[in-house]
This record gives sequence, C-alpha cells and structure tokens, in this order.
Amino acid sequence: MPYFDRVSETAFRPTEHVSGGWNTAEQHIAPPMGLLAHAVEQDRDARRDDGLRIARLSYDILGTLPMDVVDVEVRVVRPGRTIELVEAVLGHGGRAGLVLRAWLLDRRDTREVAASELDPIPPAEQMPEYDPSAVWPGGFIASARTRRAEERPGRAAYWVESDVPLLDEPTGPIAQAARLFDIANGMTPRFTPEQVAYPNLDLTAHLFRDPVGGAIGFDTRVSTGPDGAGLTHSVIHDITGPLGTVDQIQTVRLR
Repeated sequence: MPYFDRVSETAFRPTEHVSGGWNTAEQHIAPPMGLLAHAVEQDRDARRDDGLRIARLSYDILGTLPMDVVDVEVRVVRPGRTIELVEAVLGHGGRAGLVLRAWLLDRRDTREVAASELDPIPPAEQMPEYDPSAVWPGGFIASARTRRAEERPGRAAYWVESDVPLLDEPTGPIAQAARLFDIANGMTPRFTPEQVAYPNLDLTAHLFRDPVGGAIGFDTRVSTGPDGAGLTHSVIHDITGPLGTVDQIQTVRLR
C-alpha cells in the first residue's frame, strides 16, 4: 500500500501510512511534500524533454490536512529555457494546505569542479536502530525505518528509509526523498511533545545534486529562540555523501 492512491489526474487519497504525529486524524506533511515534488516533475516532463533538475524545494504549510482526498494544481511562475520557477498547490475542499515553489535548472557537465565541504556522516550500519514511534504516533512515523546516533537532544545524525512507495506508479528519486524530508523536525527533539509543541511552518530543501535513491541521511541541529520560534537545520545525505540541506522554522509553544 502506497502513501497515496491516485483517484484522478489531479486528486489523491491518503492511506493509513500518511496519518500524522501531532494528530493522527490529520496528514503528516511529509508524504504530501513528496507528492507535490512528483507533480512538479510530471508537469515538467509533460511540457519539455530536457529534464531540468530540481535545485530547490520551498514549501509553505498553510494549514492542516484531514485524512481525505486532496487536489493538486501546478503552474509555471517563471518560464525559461534553462531556469524555471514552478508552483504546486495541494488543497482540500477548496482550501490550500500546502504550497511548493520549486526552482528548476538545466543540466550541464560540471564534474571538473564538483566538490563539497559538507561533512559526511557514518553509514547506517554503524548507528543503532531507533524507533521514533516511541515518541510519535501515526502511520507515517510507523512507516519509517531509522538508525540514529544522538549526541544530545537537539543534535543527531540518522538515516531514514521506507518501503512504502509514494504512489503505485513510477516516481523519481527527488520525490521519493522529499517524502521523508519533514521527519527531521521530530528526530532529535530538545523537548518532548508533551512539554512543548513545535510544529514547523515551512520546509526548504536546497539540492546541489540528485539523490541516488534509497535511505536518506540527516545531520541535524535544533535551535530554540527566546520568543516563540525554533529552527531545525539538517544537512542531507545519500549513500554517496552530502547532497544538500533542509531547514524548517518552528512555532514553539509551551504546553
């Protein structure tokens, strides 16, 4: 069973694997993020044949989404021969719940100068198994297999993978990775969810190369400010090394 069943060309029904951690009657926002990335790639491939790469995924979370059918719309904001800005909106009942703006770039050979100063993390087999379901309820968290090396609350490296496909149809490695990105906000919490609520309002991923598929590694640091805001910052990895960053701003509320 995938995260979503396709109902029509633009409508999708969440399965039990999408239920959320803050409220199991609502969708965890991670699989919808993957769904919008897939929609952007499908729209791109229907319009052009040059395979522009996704370099940035910037999501704004406008509200909660019930465990019900959602609709997806895609439009090109800034067309171009080598660079495009594309917007995708996921909504329920006529109300937008999640908006993605994605920058797409052309592909060219830069292997001669390819390098990164981002530090690698240990491979998954060198980390102990970790069960985030001990902290978080919901079908999405239960669908993830994780290994984590936590230095202290708010600072950890970990690997996440899932056998649950985004859809029962082919999806690219960026959409498959994006369906897991939002898990970072709860994988090394500074406080328990019973003490503090800290849902994120957004997620921005910058990708300097495509993931190769499989597990996604995170090197995460969590910061909390003095007046109601927090930040989860992660360097993301695949089995070949770092590939970008994910940032999530939080609204922090004491229970």
